[in-house]
Order: sequence, then structure tokens, then C-alpha cells
Amino acid sequence: MRTSANDTRRGGARQWWALAGFAAAVIAAAVIGNLAAVGAADEYRSIEQPSWAPPSWLFGPVWTVLYVTIALAGWLVWRRVGFGPAVLAWAVQLVLNAAWTPLFFGAGQYGLAFAEIVLLWLAIGVTVLLFRRVSTAAAVLLLPYWAWVTFAAALNYSIWQLNG
Repeated sequence: MRTSANDTRRGGARQWWALAGFAAAVIAAAVIGNLAAVGAADEYRSIEQPSWAPPSWLFGPVWTVLYVTIALAGWLVWRRVGFGPAVLAWAVQLVLNAAWTPLFFGAGQYGLAFAEIVLLWLAIGVTVLLFRRVSTAAAVLLLPYWAWVTFAAALNYSIWQLNG
């Protein structure tokens, strides 16, 4: 009996190793952010913020949940179509995700970080559209992430204006 590439992706240990790979990619993005964010809580408290800014302790739990959904969404699409434009878009948005924290907290470049988060927002939008063609569930998993980045962009812009 001959199996197709899709059948191989869907079954067996390979799919779980792939899930681990997607999780590792997301963890790498998170680690880059965490390395750049050493002292971020203190910096966040010390900068002028809008009245609607959340407390610094909220970011860790929110990002933990979002990173899980980002990994699952990428894996679900990979299971259906393998590596292609949709997964490439997923990778691009993940790289942009990892780049934001070093710009904002590491370098204190609030304006450049805002420009970067706009690119991230657009990249997430492209990823959602491409994922929707493959898996509605995967696209839906990215919607809270897109919403949070929308909020984060507004916060980034406000902080830039207040501290620029």
C-alpha cells in the first residue's frame, strides 16, 4: 500500500515531532524576546504610559497562551499542506514577533518598534488569510494573537508619543 506525503504528515510519530518543531520555533522567538527584555518590567514601570496600559505582570500569561496557539496553528496547517506559502508566512510573522522586544525594550527605539509592529500586524493578517484557505481552526487560533498585537501596537504608539 502506497501512502502520500499528506498521509505521512498526518499520521505517526512524524506529526508529533513536527508539533515539537513548531513549539521549538515559538519557544525560540519567546526566548529572544525574554533575553532582550531583561529588566523590561522595571523599564515598563518607569516609562510614561497611557492610563489604559495593563500591568507588566499580565504580559507573561497572555504571551504564554498566545505562543501555544501560534504553534498549534502552524502545525495544523503544516499537517494539511506541508511547507509552503502559508507556513512561510507563519515563519515570517514569528521572526517579526521575535524582533519587536529587542527594539522596544532592548534598544528603547519606540518609534522603530512601532513601525516593526505594524509590519508584524500585517504579516499576521496575511498568515490568517492563508491559513483560512487551509484550516479554519488554524486561522481562528491566530485571531486572539492578532487582536493582542493590535492592542500592543496601540500601546506602543501611545508610549512612543508620550516618551518621544
